Amino acid sequence: MRQVTLISLGSNDISFWGSPFETVTRAVAALEALSVAPVRTSRFYKTPAFPKGNGPDFVNAVAEITTDLTAQKLLDALHAIEAEAGRERSVRWGQRGLDLDLLTFGQAVMPNEQAFLKWRDLPLAAQTSGAPEELILPHPRIQDRAFVLVPMCEIAPDWRHPVFGRTAEALCAALPEDDRAEVVPLASD
Repeated sequence: MRQVTLISLGSNDISFWGSPFETVTRAVAALEALSVAPVRTSRFYKTPAFPKGNGPDFVNAVAEITTDLTAQKLLDALHAIEAEAGRERSVRWGQRGLDLDLLTFGQAVMPNEQAFLKWRDLPLAAQTSGAPEELILPHPRIQDRAFVLVPMCEIAPDWRHPVFGRTAEALCAALPEDDRAEVVPLASD
């Protein structure tokens, strides 16, 4: 069954594909092979590393694809694209040549709302030391991240969070103004 999905793209280090800007550009092109419809992409943004001070600034964007893949197969395909760009998963939230996060899969809540809420409420210290063994959707911290919501609002402002019931635009507006101001559009590399 076809699903419209949102994917966050980011890079703050040189990859096999070049600079962060070149890497995100090539990753957008790689998403074309996973989509049965044209890929829609936000502008590229310069954003501070997360957590703050954890490396150089990122180039971030959000893309929307329509896929026939299952959520797990799509995640596996995103990890394969990251590996092609040279990403090795050794340090959580360290510098990375390419980071692709599956943000949404239609309106799916996976594996269930209880697991979603557990990961959403996990303290930051615990988030840095572990990752879920199973796919959690929607991404449990969409609502906290300006570097996701600002570009997401360009292409899917009316996307409605399946647990909170709020649109991407409302979630973004609820973020501190300083956080939103740190997400700066890039003209080009």
